[in-house]
Amino acid sequence: MPGISRKATLALAATASLALLTTACTGQSGSGATDDPNARTTLTFWHGWSAPAEVKAVQDVVDRFEKAHPNITVKVVGNINDDKLNQALRAGGSNGPDVVSSFTTSNVGKFCSSGAFADLKPFVEKSKLDLDRIIPKPMLDYTQFEGTRCALPLLGDAYGLYYNKDAFAKAGITEPPKTWTEFARVAKKLTKAKGDGYEQLGFMPNYHGYETVVDHYMSQWDHAYFDADGRSNVAEDPAFAEMFTYQKKLVDDLGGFAKLERYRNTFGDEWGAEHPFHTGQVAMQLDGEWRLGMARDAGVDFEIGTAPMPVADDEVDEYGKGFLSGTIMGIAPQSEKQNAAWELVKFMTTDTEAVVSFANAIHNVPSTFEALKSPGLKTDPAFTTFLDIAQHPESNTPPASVNGSTYQTTLQDFGYQYESGKVKDLKAGLEKTAAQIDRDIEQAK
Repeated sequence: MPGISRKATLALAATASLALLTTACTGQSGSGATDDPNARTTLTFWHGWSAPAEVKAVQDVVDRFEKAHPNITVKVVGNINDDKLNQALRAGGSNGPDVVSSFTTSNVGKFCSSGAFADLKPFVEKSKLDLDRIIPKPMLDYTQFEGTRCALPLLGDAYGLYYNKDAFAKAGITEPPKTWTEFARVAKKLTKAKGDGYEQLGFMPNYHGYETVVDHYMSQWDHAYFDADGRSNVAEDPAFAEMFTYQKKLVDDLGGFAKLERYRNTFGDEWGAEHPFHTGQVAMQLDGEWRLGMARDAGVDFEIGTAPMPVADDEVDEYGKGFLSGTIMGIAPQSEKQNAAWELVKFMTTDTEAVVSFANAIHNVPSTFEALKSPGLKTDPAFTTFLDIAQHPESNTPPASVNGSTYQTTLQDFGYQYESGKVKDLKAGLEKTAAQIDRDIEQAK
């Protein structure tokens, strides 16, 4: 996530009606794409970036592609959220896109199962791409659903821990915490009360806090959202109860839900210079790789440290993992230029120089092994933390579902109720939540 425009697009996608996905045209590329990729043609590529620097970065990569493929001209259209994308794919016709991208990895299940994005398997096979050797496994996982690969990753996001090194030094803390028990101790040590509020809060644990959401927390526990039969596992897998219990205790130990919410309401915008980590209101922050550049641009007056988020106390051997997401890229099933469209998709997602230049331009994590190791990648020790998280074998993202992110929203809503004390019985609450998730998925099928 490179900046403000992308977050705004994600918010729109999350709130927009996703019913269009289930009624999208179901044309498939298969091996039936008949256009000549060497013929002179024009492709239309839709993407979600809108900030001038990001739009320029996309165009620069496209310019590289056109230089390598002089027979193909690409018309680039930016600021396309999932709602606009779904409407165009549903309508079909020659005025729609040939190549599409989305910031919403949680919608891949719908994109693939409904045929909203074309099946890329025939193209991958024809190009003899060994994707397992090219792209990290978590990124491969979130671009396919139940064996259908309808997308490839176009850069990624890795989430980790930001911390105020000056605040750590003043508190006598010598290194970032590796386990959740250590984290709670450090968060309390960094917290300084002021009246009915705080002079400094060690960490904002509430689910309405910036990026402190259920799936980001859960990435640091070994867990399984669904069982082998595809039914919700949140009431059966003890990792979920452990996470909810831990987070609720952290909320209580740092002052309680109401006090934390009052303090949270004093925070500046997540995407502005007055972010609470920038201003020193919080000493630790869970966030993606983009925060580093934003904090430096804001001119913070302390040294920034980065590290992986802590892990469960009995999973120290997995320290270094984190939550992953990113941009996905695919082909519109109605396109009559799918072979040419594949050339653009393949170039932007697997060409090392293209991936590196794009990652450098928008400060995202590269999505191929070669790009991650490229000497051309602009990085420093603080940013390297996120490159390492992206390559960690235990890094993860929530599995795709036929109804997109609905199950995550249901679980998140339960989290709000539990942390605030409105729900007292954790076991019963998780059972009720699991039942709701199962009903929603069955209905979507």
